[in-house]
Amino acid sequence: MPPISELAVERYVNEHHPIDVQNTGIHWQNITASHYHHAVNDDVPAASFDEPVGGVVKRALDLIIAMSALLFLMPIILFTVALVLVTMGRPIFFSQQRVGFNGQKFQCLKFRSMVKDAARVLDAHLEACPRARFEWAQNQKLRDDPRVTWLGRILRKSSLDELPQLFNILKGEMSCIGPRPVLPKELERYGRYRSAYKSVRPGLTGLWQVSGRSNTSYEERVKLDRIYIRRWSLAFDIRILLRTVPVLFKFDETA
Repeated sequence: MPPISELAVERYVNEHHPIDVQNTGIHWQNITASHYHHAVNDDVPAASFDEPVGGVVKRALDLIIAMSALLFLMPIILFTVALVLVTMGRPIFFSQQRVGFNGQKFQCLKFRSMVKDAARVLDAHLEACPRARFEWAQNQKLRDDPRVTWLGRILRKSSLDELPQLFNILKGEMSCIGPRPVLPKELERYGRYRSAYKSVRPGLTGLWQVSGRSNTSYEERVKLDRIYIRRWSLAFDIRILLRTVPVLFKFDETA
């Protein structure tokens, strides 16, 4: 796929996620001068922020949504726990180090969707399949991943595997809406936009998830993350949140 310009991504956002900035009440420039300076001047590698983009307002929304979702979805969460335990055994959860606000590392939670010896299976598959090796190098994921079990595919297609991240949100490590949480080694792929990424909490959903998800390139993800950070508003978060529900039923755009 040829590289796309940021103008093209902006045009896509304007067409699919239009925002009346004048009527939102809260806009990126109104958060903090420090945030705005570092997001626009993304080549400041050692930027440090006093609080994440959105501040107290965004954090309050996160707590309300996460606690409500946990109460409403607890039967589904417990049923999923039982399914994983019966079909795959322990461990039930999978945790992996990701990069959060200000570059702090945290353990991002998911329901386990892979075989226990996933690292060995991946290494063997990449060594035997040049096409998969190229796909992994480009996107850090595989469409036909031999590590994923049959139940894991269902969990990923329905995004149920990400429900444990509601606990990451309650702990303040993630937000309901934000950039995709990345591995420490992936942050290098953000180049001079690393500081912009570190100015927010990563999200359970976000602009990338409602803009094609698995059908977008890594370069597009980075640009969508940057656009989200630069255009943040409470109204933008609510729009993304409302668009997330129908996207979950478009299985070709998930997993």
